Amino acid sequence: MKPVIELSKVNEVKKLLRRTKLNTVCEESRCPNISECFWNRTATFMILGDRCTRGCTFCNVKRKYPQPVDPEEPYRLLDAVRKLDLKYVVITSVTRDDLPDGGASHFAECIRVLKENVPDVKVEVLVPDFRGRREALERVLREGPDVLNHNIETVKRLYPKVRIGSSYERSLNLLKVSKEVAPHIPTKSALIVGFGETMEEVLEAMADLRSVNCDFLTVGQYFAPSLKHYPVIKFYSREEFSLLEREAYSLGFKFVACGPEVRSSYRAFEGWLASQRS
Repeated sequence: MKPVIELSKVNEVKKLLRRTKLNTVCEESRCPNISECFWNRTATFMILGDRCTRGCTFCNVKRKYPQPVDPEEPYRLLDAVRKLDLKYVVITSVTRDDLPDGGASHFAECIRVLKENVPDVKVEVLVPDFRGRREALERVLREGPDVLNHNIETVKRLYPKVRIGSSYERSLNLLKVSKEVAPHIPTKSALIVGFGETMEEVLEAMADLRSVNCDFLTVGQYFAPSLKHYPVIKFYSREEFSLLEREAYSLGFKFVACGPEVRSSYRAFEGWLASQRS
């Protein structure tokens, strides 16, 4: 059961984000867990602006020409993390195909600034695919994130309709390369269901993730942000989510969260703790 949310605490976090001029994926994607997370004084920070260069048909993030990279953003992020007294920080970004390294050096700088200035902070990064550039991924991994997250989002068959401009194989390969370069850093991915995939296709995608040694998995229901977005084809039952969770654990994932409102950063700290116990 979710706690009773105190709106004053939620608004306090929103005001802090406005003062520090930071974006969150919580707000941009209209995450259903936003009040719960803000009430707990947590947020998934979205760096590199709020404009994406890709055209995913399920996503609510703006699709406009992106802004210049702000070199002060890592320090504004540090300010927010200190004021929220966070011990576990999730950082993601819009996709920035306009940048030579896809924004990898900016991710790295954010990790470095936090690690150097906040004792014992844990940092999870949810990165784009960097167009498959191995050197970009290596740049992020050198700063020692505590979890490397990259979402495949949907099954292979639906990529041309749902993840325009992205590649199923490229996303799997990023997770594979991360384990090759930094085997000690847990990897994580997410699936959203309801686009018209079959249960067999979801299970195949989960098996594909385990084939590249992905450690953590989240699976959530797709809710269309508007009538202009990709339509919801199916609403999964809680029994079906429970089935997917059991199957995921049987495949060997160390931590799994499945449910209608589950999103990639949901219970992120619990995933990291699970990796420490194994």
